[in-house]
Amino acid sequence: MKILVTGAAGFIGFHLANQLAKLGHHIIGLDNLNDYYDVNLKLGRLKELGIDTKAIIYDELVPSQQPNFAFSFLQLNLEDKENMEVLFKEEQFDLVINLAAQAGVRFSLEQPFQYLNSNLTGFLTVLECCRHYGVKKLIYASSSSVYGLNEKIPFSVNDAVDHPISLYAATKKSNELMAYTYSHLFG
Repeated sequence: MKILVTGAAGFIGFHLANQLAKLGHHIIGLDNLNDYYDVNLKLGRLKELGIDTKAIIYDELVPSQQPNFAFSFLQLNLEDKENMEVLFKEEQFDLVINLAAQAGVRFSLEQPFQYLNSNLTGFLTVLECCRHYGVKKLIYASSSSVYGLNEKIPFSVNDAVDHPISLYAATKKSNELMAYTYSHLFG
């Protein structure tokens, strides 16, 4: 399968992309490499995947240097609609796993527009590209932050999530609603 993994330089994205490539899937890992946390951690993960980090140029695919390891990396913002459409049109993904998001509850108070751009516009771009370019399945990660002030532990997917207490949580709850709507309307 050809799989797009967004947030591929993050902790979870890196491990998932690595495992899927080892299983023989063709993986394109996408990340914007923002500096929310140490970019060197992200670059170190990409090096482990065989990416020459000095060769990374925005919107240019960099193939892994590891033999028999079908992984390529692309630095790109999800909200870059034009380049995302080109990527989806050219690559014809079977599956998209969207782990990318602007993370951090406290930072969402300092940079609210960054969250709206990445987590809402970016996620909508992913949904639209999946819709228009024949992606059969989308898997995405929400956040436990959507549970807000819920005092019941452990959380359950059946718990109400109507009272987020951060902008970050509100964007992730919005993503859940957007995904539900697209699933209902477009399969």
